[in-house]
Amino acid sequence: MHLLNLGILAHVDAGKTSLTERLLHTAGVIDELGSVDDGNTRTDTLALERQRGITIKSAVVSFPLDCVTVNLIDTPGHPDFIAEVERVLGVLDGAVLVVSAVEGVQAQTRVLMRTLRRLRIPTLVFVNKIDRRGARDEAVLDALARRLTRSMVPMGTAAGLGTRDARFVPGLGPAALDVLAEHDEELLAAYVEDTVSYDLLRAALATRTRQALVHPVYFGSAVTGAGVPELVTGIEELLPVADGDPAGPLSATVFKVERGPAGERIAYARVFSGTLRARDRIPFGDGREEGKITAVSVFDHGTDVREDEVPAGRIGRLWGLGGVRIGDAIGERRTVYEHHFAPPTLETVVVPGPGVDRRSLHVALTQLAEQDPLIDVRHDEVRRETSVSLYGEVQKEVVQATLADEYGLDVGFRATTTICVERPVGTGAAVEFNKKDANPFLATVGLRVEAAPVGSGTDFRLEVELGSMPYAFFKAVEDTVRETLGQGLHGWQVTDCTVTMTHSGYSPRQSHAHQGFDKSMSSTGADFRGLTPLVLVEALRRAGTRVYEPMHRFRLQAPADTLGALLPVLARLGAVPQTTATHGAAAVLEGAVPAARVHELEQRLPGLTRGEGELESAFDHYAPVTRGAVPRRPRTDHNPLNRKEYLLNVTKRVGG
Repeated sequence: MHLLNLGILAHVDAGKTSLTERLLHTAGVIDELGSVDDGNTRTDTLALERQRGITIKSAVVSFPLDCVTVNLIDTPGHPDFIAEVERVLGVLDGAVLVVSAVEGVQAQTRVLMRTLRRLRIPTLVFVNKIDRRGARDEAVLDALARRLTRSMVPMGTAAGLGTRDARFVPGLGPAALDVLAEHDEELLAAYVEDTVSYDLLRAALATRTRQALVHPVYFGSAVTGAGVPELVTGIEELLPVADGDPAGPLSATVFKVERGPAGERIAYARVFSGTLRARDRIPFGDGREEGKITAVSVFDHGTDVREDEVPAGRIGRLWGLGGVRIGDAIGERRTVYEHHFAPPTLETVVVPGPGVDRRSLHVALTQLAEQDPLIDVRHDEVRRETSVSLYGEVQKEVVQATLADEYGLDVGFRATTTICVERPVGTGAAVEFNKKDANPFLATVGLRVEAAPVGSGTDFRLEVELGSMPYAFFKAVEDTVRETLGQGLHGWQVTDCTVTMTHSGYSPRQSHAHQGFDKSMSSTGADFRGLTPLVLVEALRRAGTRVYEPMHRFRLQAPADTLGALLPVLARLGAVPQTTATHGAAAVLEGAVPAARVHELEQRLPGLTRGEGELESAFDHYAPVTRGAVPRRPRTDHNPLNRKEYLLNVTKRVGG
């Protein structure tokens, strides 16, 4: 039977987990529907998920249809847990994007759809909650086309909106033909000649959906089951099944890591080619490590079952890979693991409660970071503080509750602050030569720092011959450059730059009669790791860096007569409206606002708009800090900005 790895994505509270329950019930996997409100759904298994009624961790569940077995991955809808969604995207064959018929297109809906289209993931849209009071159909279709993409194909209409008898009436109408004709030349020709047949229309729909050029739209209700049979048919007939040769070279990707009852790591992996077998020794992490798989399980009929192997196309849970990390390739790497969403823009210092051991706290946070690498745990040895990066206040509450429930650690947090970045302003170069001046390290390192295009990240290049010294020394320089760029002149991550190694040199081992080699006079990797930060920060000083703060794009809808009170407040918060439109008695403003001021805007909005204001915001870009003092971040390294302090911390061979 064919396999399909399907993601369910949505803005929070659109009914994504309820739809998962309904699909499992429709497939006969469960006899009774679970409820998010009652905390007994199949995929929300964490105690916190059941208490809060939201999905925090992605979960996999399998069910059979007539022609295909579906591995369904339920993902979080709250924007604070977007990193969980990111990790799932790379293993999907197709997706269902759930939209509420009441709330319509929301901020997270737009973020998700943009990413699905950019990655060319075939996607169906399910407009849920047509049985709820306030449900809309034409208005939601208009918003889908206007705010997401014009390539939406209505698969029918909704009847009885807002009642328990609401139902989906299937049928491809003129609107579907208009959209499809834009993407299919054969269909367009038949359209012009008025010879379009249903078979031709359906074939074009299947082909263009699998190419992620169009997106079929269904209406229904996960609670009543309306429209779900038609959605199931669409999943079977319109989405592409998994491919891959079970006998081919091994290639898999790890998209989730969790801890078992005994603390062991369990990896979730999608196999794209070849077959993973229990007791096999396999390379993973781009060959960084090798491990023996001690056990595997696959997903089947709503649960996971132990098997001896995981063939191409399937998702398996793997035991035995002790050093495995999210994003690791197993065997050959199929694609480069990329970040599709913005990194966290907030951070907070974790404050241990009475009796909490700092070492135990650090271990616990490190384990949480294994499951969510974007948490980014930073430990400041000088101040004896540990900070974590976050997407929002809800995630902070979840981290706090997880530490209490799973690790028995009572913690608090300081106020949340914004994470900025630094970018070089110009070009700067520096060099220190082996055995010259005040260089206490047996190494020569020269580096040039140059600004690079926005969004390009960091690039390390060589302007010296690779054979001029042992490769391990070059690797030590590159690794240290990337590590040092984590804290620029103002303490923030330095990005969008190119670092070129312009000078290199080392002291080879010298042989002395009757004494053999004198190791004290030969270079080691530690010399290059010690010298590189000093050279790099000096090059950064000469280039100069500018601090950039994260900016959110916002869409604010409010009564038009409240603009007089709103606009001055927006100006004080640093928000810049870029477009203003009036629709009847309502005004819609779109623009940019500093991420640090979004929470304050949310708090003040009800009072400014008589409780009628609606705000959507999402990260958009970084902008230079232009207001007030340039924000600085406390350093957690040995501070190469202060040469004397750095050398005292790093080496006893202080020269000069």
